[in-house]
Amino acid sequence: MARYASKQDYKQRSQGVIVFVLLIAVLFVVRLFYLQVIDSSFKDSADSNAFLHKTIYPSRGLIYDRNGKLIVSNQPVYDIMLIMREMYDFDTISFCKTLGITRAEFDQRIADIKDRSKNPSYSRYTPQVFMSQLSGEEYGRLQEHLYRYSGTFVQQRVLREYAVPHGAHAIGSIGEVSREQIEEDSYYKRGDYKGQSGIEKTYEQQLRGQKGTEILLRDVHGRIKGRYRGGERDIAPVAGKNVTVGLDMDLQTYGEELMAGKLGSIVAIEPKTGEILALVSSPSYDPSLLVGRKRSDNYAKLLADPHKPLFDRPMMAQYPPGSTFKLVQALAMQQEEIINPSTSFPCYQGYYYTRSRKLGCHSHYSPLDLPSSIQHSCNAYYCYCLRNLLDNHLSKYGSVDSAYDAWRNHVCSLGFGSKLEVDFPNEKGGQIPTSEMYDRIYGKGYWRSSTIISISIGQGEILATPLQTANLAAVIANKGYYYTPHILKAVEGDSIDIKYRTKHYSSIDPKYFDVVQEGMARAVSMGTARIGRIDSIPFCGKTGTAQNPHGKDHSIFIAFAPQDDPQIAIAVYVENAGFGATWAVPIASLMIEKYLKGSISPNRQYLEQRMLEAKLYEE
Repeated sequence: MARYASKQDYKQRSQGVIVFVLLIAVLFVVRLFYLQVIDSSFKDSADSNAFLHKTIYPSRGLIYDRNGKLIVSNQPVYDIMLIMREMYDFDTISFCKTLGITRAEFDQRIADIKDRSKNPSYSRYTPQVFMSQLSGEEYGRLQEHLYRYSGTFVQQRVLREYAVPHGAHAIGSIGEVSREQIEEDSYYKRGDYKGQSGIEKTYEQQLRGQKGTEILLRDVHGRIKGRYRGGERDIAPVAGKNVTVGLDMDLQTYGEELMAGKLGSIVAIEPKTGEILALVSSPSYDPSLLVGRKRSDNYAKLLADPHKPLFDRPMMAQYPPGSTFKLVQALAMQQEEIINPSTSFPCYQGYYYTRSRKLGCHSHYSPLDLPSSIQHSCNAYYCYCLRNLLDNHLSKYGSVDSAYDAWRNHVCSLGFGSKLEVDFPNEKGGQIPTSEMYDRIYGKGYWRSSTIISISIGQGEILATPLQTANLAAVIANKGYYYTPHILKAVEGDSIDIKYRTKHYSSIDPKYFDVVQEGMARAVSMGTARIGRIDSIPFCGKTGTAQNPHGKDHSIFIAFAPQDDPQIAIAVYVENAGFGATWAVPIASLMIEKYLKGSISPNRQYLEQRMLEAKLYEE
């Protein structure tokens, strides 16, 4: 019995040893897997002893304007890199003195490098950015001392260089990537740069290129001994693609000069292609301010400026379109057979009356037909149009809501009420109220034309961006269609997105555009916009004055030219400047003449000088 028990005990002990050995083996396998696959620190350590993997940054793609003029190029800058593990016998005081920084700044930079909330990819075995964007001159002063500081080397990058101090909002800027951007795209590491606004942001993938890698051999003391295998394992960087944009930089520069001292925007579009010719936001800033080590300080100053130079007005500002919206009304009301070219309405002593209010107009003869209503910008005419649509045709539509919805569909087909989906960040969509919105405000069945009469003349709840109103001018120039406005003209080696080559047709029959163009032509030749007349260039335009509850009204003008072969469609907004004819009309007409003829005729240079010299706000 005892002998049997001892054999049983031996068998149990053997099984226990086997289980223990297997458990140890599993633990070793798991640990090896962790060290070799999950935790890269040992691999980093081994690699860093023998190799230095040096990132080679590509040249960023150049940006040209539509005429082949180089507007954005590159300049070399240098980053000081540290490998923490190799900073032995490091003379911190001397290093700080060489760089012109304090010990406290040095300690803070080291702490930031080690802070994984700011630098998720931190490793003491791999190169980390200590100081970035040294100029060539600064690098030259540092180079002769760099050998004294173990674990340091310099890495070359490129930053943007601008040919002219204009087009900041259109071109955009590049800046250091945030932690969120690093997490979104593994291409980027701490200290990398990417497009943060404008063209630079939209076409980042095309402009940035692909990084390269140079593998350098080290000796046992960490000194560089040459390239690994003569460079056969190196990866060459791929330069970014060059981009050509639709901007005409001469026109852009001229627009910024005309808008100096004024708040507002200019958007110019080529109707035949949808390419954006000029995108002026005023006030603006020199794009070179957001380059280099002073970028953060300059950005903070621009952000604190009460006139908001960083605010992209063409894309983001939303205003009531004012009387320019009468063109939309004229088209939609014809399509719904509420009016025709000969339809006329009275304007009693300059007013349109309802039971509870009267809406003012300005002096002109009465009654007016459709083209004359555009020529003289009659408010009463379009109030009658809205009343006839919503109140007098219920047998056709069945309800005010249905009549309003039919009207709204036409308006939205002309590019209002939602984003146009331009190739540009931060675009706003404006607002064309829905019938459901009015039902919530006033109650279903409790509103009619007199309730919302302001929308008949582009006020009230109607909002549009300068881009949308410029696009309206393009739609009318094309008699019913538009291309999605876009800033890109071509990318080196690539075809442009098909959506920028696709016509978007409005719901308005092309035959209804002729009378609207006639009214716009008369507005310029002998109507509200006659101050902008150009003898050698017949063109079509419409003034607007948008009410502003916070101060003086906004001055607006939209136009296209020439009348018979439109090459430019334009919208000009001058904030707090009063009537459209006072400022917006002259500026737009000067832009048109400059683009089509290259210079301003002698008999209009007085007008140019007045616009260039006018300051409507104190800087």
